[in-house]
Amino acid sequence: MKWVVAALAVALGGCANVQDIEQSPETLDVISGKSPQEYADCVQARLADSRGPLQMVKNDHDIRVIVPQKLSDTSPAAVLDISERGSGSSIKLHERLNNFPLRFGDVKNAASACISK
Repeated sequence: MKWVVAALAVALGGCANVQDIEQSPETLDVISGKSPQEYADCVQARLADSRGPLQMVKNDHDIRVIVPQKLSDTSPAAVLDISERGSGSSIKLHERLNNFPLRFGDVKNAASACISK
């Protein structure tokens, strides 16, 4: 039992950066009818109570949203790449610990809830 607690602490407390998270398989790859800004604003509003401030990096028609970990505002937990596509957006979500069954589900739930108009 003690080794399980120690392993869990290492898994949840380890450091990751945006590049590491981007290398993980996508946990969500969808298209939305919302513009990139509308979608990013929706995700930000849904995560306001459970996460620290989100970092948004805007390009010409794309937005990258970096979501901090629950217990640390300095390390990223997820990266949302939102690209303009026709009259909507293409969304890709990469999460840290994406194959860990006990990870927090608030980021994926917020990303999924914001898809439809």
